[in-house]
Amino acid sequence: MLFAFEFICLFVALDLTTVGRSGVIFYSMPVWLALMAHLFIPDDKITPRKALGLGFALAGVAWAILMRDDGVGSLWGDLAALGAAMGWAAMAMVIRTTSLGQVRPEIQLMWQVGVSAPIMLVAALFFGPLVRELAPVHVAGLLFQIVIIVSAGFIFWLWLLSIYPASGVASFSFLTPVLSVGMGWAILGEQVGVDLIGALVLVVIGIVLINRRPRVPG
Repeated sequence: MLFAFEFICLFVALDLTTVGRSGVIFYSMPVWLALMAHLFIPDDKITPRKALGLGFALAGVAWAILMRDDGVGSLWGDLAALGAAMGWAAMAMVIRTTSLGQVRPEIQLMWQVGVSAPIMLVAALFFGPLVRELAPVHVAGLLFQIVIIVSAGFIFWLWLLSIYPASGVASFSFLTPVLSVGMGWAILGEQVGVDLIGALVLVVIGIVLINRRPRVPG
């Protein structure tokens, strides 16, 4: 259900605001996960470095939502992206703090997709026609997500985790908001103003600080 909530919010956000703004706000997820971990996991408290990272990232999210030098996007869309980020963080927290953490990742994904699909199909009825202006590009996009993102991408992610440190693999997720802003500009012609770039920089700095491991004295 959390998986369904996350993607309903994300789809609403992409309807109402730009890809770039959605990417910056949605990938603030580690910020909300760090706050939840501080409250619910005794050995995962917020350190001064994490607190500094939280400050940067929260400032970036607030900047992205409140400042609109590009003249596009919707406040409701930005808030939906924020809800999606919090839903993602809550889902990760449930997995980390319950017996679900012992379940194989591919089984977790199977249940997430299997349960969320009918929920999202029903929810779609409240946002207009079930299928809107179906065109070949939409079918191609759906197939791309099924074959590349969910199947090959997830398997490749598991393979990387089996041979490289998890922190090293996870660090590449910092590129996602950068790429979302860049691809929104290059492919969709979205405007990228000073405010969005500034918010992006603050969020990325914050996420790096939150996830950076402390140095072990040699």
